[in-house]
Amino acid sequence: MAKSVVSTRNAPAAIGTYSQAVRVGDTVYLSGQIGLDPRSGELVGGIENQIEQVFGNLKAVAEAAGGTLADAVKLTVYLTDLAHFARVNEAMARHFPQPYPARAAVGVAALPRGALIEADAVLVLSGI
Repeated sequence: MAKSVVSTRNAPAAIGTYSQAVRVGDTVYLSGQIGLDPRSGELVGGIENQIEQVFGNLKAVAEAAGGTLADAVKLTVYLTDLAHFARVNEAMARHFPQPYPARAAVGVAALPRGALIEADAVLVLSGI
């Protein structure tokens, strides 16, 4: 199967040797997103704002691929402080419909640009 690159101006541009997402057949692999505002390129402040921005960025890339966050089958969340895990759960309930995607949460020492959270996802687009 051929792979195609997915990109949108509604999420932060890829800086470096990666794509915002890659689609192979009905599967879309979304690269990790941190809480960068796509308009300013700046990291938003505070964990709550970063969580919302991360899920907003993932949503924008999913939509550019022809899907939504409802198509997510796997989500990986990276946190510099696992004490924020409950906040991520609350935000997921707002952004992802049931059945929720499979998920892993990983505690990390640091993230790019001093971010507090990063998340990536895998979507399966059926019927498109």
